[in-house]
Amino acid sequence: MQHRIIVLGAGYTGAIAAGRLARRLHRDEVAITLVNAEPDFVERVRMHQLAAGQDLVPRPLSEMFEGTGVELRIARVTGVDVDRKTVAVVPANDGPGEPAGTEQLPYDTLVYALGSGWNGQGVAGTAEHAHEIASRPGALRLRERLAALQAGQSVAVVGAGLTGVEAATELAESRPDLAVALVARGGLGDWLSDKGREHLRKVVGNLGITVHEDAEVTGVEADRITTADGGAIPAAVTVWTTGFAVHPIARATTLETTETGQIVVDGTMRSHSHPEVYVVGDAAMAMGPGDKPLRMSCASGTPAAWLAADTIAARLTGGKLPKSAVRYYNQCVSLGRKEGLIQYVTADDRAIDTALTGRLAAVYKELVCKGAVWGVANPTLGLPGRRRHVVEGADRAEAAVRAVA
Repeated sequence: MQHRIIVLGAGYTGAIAAGRLARRLHRDEVAITLVNAEPDFVERVRMHQLAAGQDLVPRPLSEMFEGTGVELRIARVTGVDVDRKTVAVVPANDGPGEPAGTEQLPYDTLVYALGSGWNGQGVAGTAEHAHEIASRPGALRLRERLAALQAGQSVAVVGAGLTGVEAATELAESRPDLAVALVARGGLGDWLSDKGREHLRKVVGNLGITVHEDAEVTGVEADRITTADGGAIPAAVTVWTTGFAVHPIARATTLETTETGQIVVDGTMRSHSHPEVYVVGDAAMAMGPGDKPLRMSCASGTPAAWLAADTIAARLTGGKLPKSAVRYYNQCVSLGRKEGLIQYVTADDRAIDTALTGRLAAVYKELVCKGAVWGVANPTLGLPGRRRHVVEGADRAEAAVRAVA
């Protein structure tokens, strides 16, 4: 009887895990099902580009996984019963709730990769007035709203982490006629090295972005945001990038989760409470170097997906468990299409003095983005039975991605 593996979510981590499992395991021994609500792979790291009016290459999942042995189910997950080992799904175009068409999918091993969405942080007015770019629908709604703005109108990007910085610079470069502001709770680039911070400030200044530092946003209205000091910042459009919240399904299960809803896993991305469940991507609470939780990012998720898939394959085949650990090498930041910043970091994600800046950094970041989607679009290079040089080529490609991830 085939061992049934279900992968929930076909973002970077879920798609990579499904493809890698197909590469490591024989299809006559396992049945791999990949469940996703959208028929296309979404390059989430490019949502700021989509919002700014750029068109992205369509990437149908059916084409990506054709001939791999992975069964693709376009459906929306409504629940997971980890005690009965079933996943409840409905057709992706159904509305919320539990309609009559709910189907129960049984599994032997579950890979949970439902990821995260935007987080309004409980700030008043975000749900009604703020735009998010954590999803394709959100980015497209923002794109439509921005297209309606006239010259001189204001756009405020709240949150000056990696997502906020990329969004503000992309919008300012593509729409120099707008008044773009970046609202930071702390100092701009305060997580960077001196060189990285200096370059970020230079690019932001050249793009004409107004920066509000040490500003705590307390409310969002239709035409402004309010701050804790009683001030107001004009905003015909507010873009909210203050962090991510994980999918709520896990908290409704008996899985061990944190207060934020992340699933607690061990060093192989295996659930502490349910050993047949593996978690990759933003949904996982995993400890990294320095005994620090891994941050929500592709830099964490991609190697975690490799690790989880290799661990599952080893346990199913009696092979040797992998010993690799997830660590960081750099933070790759696009600052529009012409500028970039590569901040090199320690294994536990602290900035060091070395940073790459300018046009070369922009090219570097673009190569990283293309490499990430290439890995998803070619999930089973090295399938058992293929020629040895193909396997070696896939391993070399993986090594290259590790070097720049």
